[in-house]
Formats: sequence, C-alpha cells, structure tokens
Amino acid sequence: MRRLFALLLLACPVFAADPPKPDKDGFVPLFNGKDLTGFVNVNCGPKTWTVKDGVLITSGTPIGLLRTEKQYENFECEFEWMHVNTKEVGNSGFFVWCDPLPQVGGPFTRGIEVQVLVNYPKNDWATNHGDVFSVSGAKCVPDRPHPTKKGLERCLPSEERCKGGGEWNHYRVVAKDGAIKLSVNGKEVSGVSECTPRKGYLSFESEGAECHFRNVRIKELPTSSPKAEQIAEVDQGWKPLFNHTDLTGWNTEDGAWKVEGGVLKCVGKAGLSVAKLPDDFELIFDWKGPEEITLKSSGGTLTAKTKKAGQWQRERTGFPGTGPSPSLTFTAADKLDLRNVYIRDLSKK
Repeated sequence: MRRLFALLLLACPVFAADPPKPDKDGFVPLFNGKDLTGFVNVNCGPKTWTVKDGVLITSGTPIGLLRTEKQYENFECEFEWMHVNTKEVGNSGFFVWCDPLPQVGGPFTRGIEVQVLVNYPKNDWATNHGDVFSVSGAKCVPDRPHPTKKGLERCLPSEERCKGGGEWNHYRVVAKDGAIKLSVNGKEVSGVSECTPRKGYLSFESEGAECHFRNVRIKELPTSSPKAEQIAEVDQGWKPLFNHTDLTGWNTEDGAWKVEGGVLKCVGKAGLSVAKLPDDFELIFDWKGPEEITLKSSGGTLTAKTKKAGQWQRERTGFPGTGPSPSLTFTAADKLDLRNVYIRDLSKK
C-alpha cells in the first residue's frame, strides 16, 4: 500500500502556487507575512531580516538592502512601518527603482530612497521622515527646490506627519512615468520627478536600527515604455560570497582577517580562501588599501593595481576551467579591505 501511494504521488502533476488574487482595490501582497519569499538578501547578514507575527523586521545591522526578485515600473505601494527606538535615532528606508548590486565600495544600490526615520536631530538639510531623494548615482528633480542646499536632489516634506518611535505609520508611494509621490498617514507631502532609473527593483533598508514593516501591498499600473537607459540593471545571477557578518564560508589563520561594518579587513599575514566554489565561476568584488592585490586560483592568478589610493574600486573577473577542486585565495596585503564580494556560477550554463 505504501509503495502504491508513493507511486501515485510521483504520477501526480506538481503545480506552482497560484499568484495571489488582487483585492477589491487591485492590490496584491508584496510581502506575504510568512517568510521572505519574493525577496533577495542583497548584502545583509543571515539574521538581519526576519518575519514574526506577519511583520517584516530588520535588526538594522549590517547596513544593506533586501530587494524584490522582480522589477517594477509604474505602481502604487502601501505599507506600515514602526521604529522600535523611542529616543535614539531610528533609520531605515524604502528604495524605488534599484539596481540589483550595491554601488562600488558602498552598501546601497542606485535608486530613489523614501526615508523612514525618527528622532533625528533638527538640521537644515533633512527631516525626520518623508524625504525623497536620489542615492548612489540615481537622478531626480525634487518637487520643491531644497530650501538650504541649492541643487540637492532631495525633496523635504511639506509637513511632518509621522508619529514617533514605537508607533505605526502609513506610507503610500505612487511611482508613475518617472515620478514618485509620497503620502504620509493619509496626506501627500513630498515627491520627485524625471527619475533615472524609472524601472527597477524595490528594496527595504537596514541602517542601524530595528524597524518593522507590515501590510505591504502593491498594485502595478500600465507601462509607459521606458527607454533602455531608464531601466535599472537586471539581475544576472550574482550571489553573495560573503555574508557581511562573519567569516562563515572562508578559511584563514585565526586573527588574520576580521569583519567590521560589512567589510572584510586584512589585519594579519595569512591569505583568505573561499571554502567552497563551483567548477567555473565569475567574481565581482570591491577593494581598497594597498597599491596592488593578488588573487590566486586553480584557474589562474589576478593582480590588480589601485587606480586611486584610498578609494574603492571594483574588479570583475572569470576563473573558467578550474576543474573539480577549484580554489580562490585573496593574498594578504597591508590595510586591504574587501566588500561586495559576489560570485556567479558559470558551470550551470
């Protein structure tokens, strides 16, 4: 009987889960309230993002992003957010039209940020919440010129409507034809237009403080056919090789390397090797510090020279034909820092 039952199970077709049906207003859940299905951990730790009681929670460390698997162009998105901090600064955000990988040497992708912030000291260039601005090379035109910093691509809200830490707030983000409008707790207060990109991924931000998100829903609107140069880069299958938290997955001598602020830092004389690799692979990584660095692999050796001292630069290289026992080692170098280390498996192509 058990054998027959097993055969029947094998014979039955397996169907993918049906997509969620839109509600009466045309919205579907962007976050399912159960797990991180539909999202990609761009550069956060394995415990940075969790789900509890229908709430998406970021611990705030390390700084980074959790993005959607798919790109969006024109849409309406609504969600509630709450910072746990009631006195200390609570910082987070919602990124619109992002690239899949972070900027060179930084934790954030190119895109437009919708600020999620509380308890920030009063100043003349930013508010506690409701700001909308370009990040990491994205471009936009604020609905109102910045009052104190001419040319700054940052729209300050017309009024502050958010509640403080420990209380839920509601955001409504309307993104259409390269323009973004933000409504805070029921009233539109800020916006930008002429955005580049104007189609891309959506991301929630981890930036130093615990923040909660819930009731995240989205309604896609008809396309306005953006040009290729107005669309964010498309995910090409890059996976983080470094978890931005510790040395899990790497081999080195004790005390030779450490992780600090999402950065791999060489503090000793031993190299840093990857524990497990596909047979053929391509690598992206950012580095700064010494005049040159060396990577040794069973598929070859790469030596990279600094272009400008003290600044981050990105390398992209392939290591094909490494065979059944591939290896990769970053040779130790004085003051060498690494971040944004991603790998793409070429052996599956």
